[in-house]
Amino acid sequence: MRNNPVLSPGMLSPGMVSSRGSALLTVLWLTAALAAIGLAVANNVRGETERSATNLDDAKSYYIATGAIERTMLHMFWGPNFYTFGQPAMDFAFPGAEAHVEIVPEASKLSLNGSRPEELVRLLMALGQPEEKAIEITSAIVDWRTPQVIAGQSPFDAFYLAQTPSFLPRHTSFLESEEMLQLKGVTPDLYYGTSLDGSRAGLRDCLSAFSGGGSLDINTARAESMIAIGIAPEDAANIVKSRATHPILDYKELGGIQLSLGPAGARLRIGGNTMFTLRATARLRQPDGRFSDMRRTVAALVKRWDSDNRSNKNAGFEVVRWYDRT
Repeated sequence: MRNNPVLSPGMLSPGMVSSRGSALLTVLWLTAALAAIGLAVANNVRGETERSATNLDDAKSYYIATGAIERTMLHMFWGPNFYTFGQPAMDFAFPGAEAHVEIVPEASKLSLNGSRPEELVRLLMALGQPEEKAIEITSAIVDWRTPQVIAGQSPFDAFYLAQTPSFLPRHTSFLESEEMLQLKGVTPDLYYGTSLDGSRAGLRDCLSAFSGGGSLDINTARAESMIAIGIAPEDAANIVKSRATHPILDYKELGGIQLSLGPAGARLRIGGNTMFTLRATARLRQPDGRFSDMRRTVAALVKRWDSDNRSNKNAGFEVVRWYDRT
């Protein structure tokens, strides 16, 4: 029987060495490719899992915030045992989450349809607009809400007709605050302000088509709105600082503040009438009890109907506008 000889490295031909080296490199490349594919798949799976969890938390937070607004409307309707008139906020605990609801009466804002031009100019300057620009925007607001005897005679008509698409101002009362976005000189930045933390007010925070405009709620009016009615900037800042510590719900305390501010102070009040913006922010709790970093905010403009209303509406609250993202 012949035994096949065992080849030693020195007995390998150059062709055999090259073949074995190529095979080894191929195996190494395939191993690296499979490892990269496996890593990519693992990253994709982890990313999809995290996105699914985030979407689930977002949905939970949305419905918790929605439920908090509904509970706030019920508490406000039920009365003193559940809600103190003029109270600027409410907090609710849910299983695994909490929600904070801001109660902002439209009476905390100046009337978009009834405010005097000088008040509008002061407001716009308090919002950071130069005096010349403030006067121009004020003129645009007054022009929009003022009926015209002869069509096309408004000094702003040519500007609106030059837009794409072109349009003419309504020359009647504002029906929605969002109409201000169409005014000459009003930018989205000026209208919305800083929406994430509320540190800088916008026109929507200070003017409302639903406000009667007579007086401002002392607990929720922006400092810029108080400046607009003639309150000194330092006094407006002191009111904002004081109410952050405790809401002003005592009429005797309100009376003292009014006296200290002079004639402009008489336009401050507690609470609102029938129109409110309810803004709810929900936060979930993690398994260890800490709050999640995710926050979900929804808001609703609501109108309260009393039992003896002339429109024959059912007593309670009606949602006029709903805002999913604020």
